[in-house]
Amino acid sequence: MTEHRTSLSRRQFLAAGAALGAGAIAAPHVSRAQEAATLRITGWGGKWGQVMSADVVPAFEKEFKCKVVTDTALPFLPKLQASPRSAPIYDVLHTNSNEQWAAVEMGLVEPKIDPKLVPNLADVYPFAISDKIVGVSIFTSAIGLGMRTDKGYPTPTSWKDLWDERYNGVRGGYVIPVNSLGQAFVPMCGMLYGKGPTDLDAAYAALEKVKPIKLVDFTGAMEKMLLSGEVGMCIIHDSGINRYYDDKPPTAFVAPKEGVLALEQVLTITPGSKVKELANAYVNYMLSPDVQKKLAQAVWYSPSNKMVKLDEPYASRLLTTPEKVASLIQVDWKWYNAHKDAIDSRVNRIFRA
Repeated sequence: MTEHRTSLSRRQFLAAGAALGAGAIAAPHVSRAQEAATLRITGWGGKWGQVMSADVVPAFEKEFKCKVVTDTALPFLPKLQASPRSAPIYDVLHTNSNEQWAAVEMGLVEPKIDPKLVPNLADVYPFAISDKIVGVSIFTSAIGLGMRTDKGYPTPTSWKDLWDERYNGVRGGYVIPVNSLGQAFVPMCGMLYGKGPTDLDAAYAALEKVKPIKLVDFTGAMEKMLLSGEVGMCIIHDSGINRYYDDKPPTAFVAPKEGVLALEQVLTITPGSKVKELANAYVNYMLSPDVQKKLAQAVWYSPSNKMVKLDEPYASRLLTTPEKVASLIQVDWKWYNAHKDAIDSRVNRIFRA
């Protein structure tokens, strides 16, 4: 499962990290020999966590003769910020791109992965190591439109179809200050109705017009509303639709003609890690074709390694070709995070009612 909630503002996050204090969350003391063989990472729960703990992590531990300790208790960044820079609580941080940009700004993670130490970087799609990415994106989901197929709605072709008045009362979106899908929708509004993704005035005007809209803070809640028919059209990532493939519900994911927003799963390494060699080996391992295929087909994430060959129905539904990958629109999270407090304040006023 991917958790998309980001409940702290930039100022609140900085304050929270300071309040925790290094001593409150420091990892237990271990000897140098033990530390060298222990890799501390973050990760998701749900299906992702099940596959990782049952298969992926044990295989890595066996191959590299180490112990992997995974923290799945969100939020990660305040804990990392409060730990000593020379002895960080994590060696590898796995989270979404918006939080990785916040982490690199504070010097908590290294901005890039060294391709000399991670050979599988040579086989990733360009988006995975673009200038919009800190570290490396190991998977991505496509954010587009989800719809009910049993309500007589026409199949949408554009993001602008979300504003169609036929969806008044059954339109779904996210609480923007706390959800990265909602945040990504803001620059999309600027692209659709203004001069580009940084045109906030146009974005705010578009958000005013998209009302009425049912807002949730978590994608799991949106999935439930779409499955129940409470919403007929919504913003959602493709894995939130595809994970129910075997159940065959009357829902569909639509990739708008303007492109799909990227929801990246990103790995970074902490500067103070005492096990850098092991950390790089883990990143390389997560980019290996076998691991990429296993996880992609377990959780419906699109792999970053272009050498991966997925089985059906995954190959036809995920971003598995250069042409499909070219439809990805990556959010400039460095820019967004710099404006987040002002955006939060404005959208809270827009959707207050």
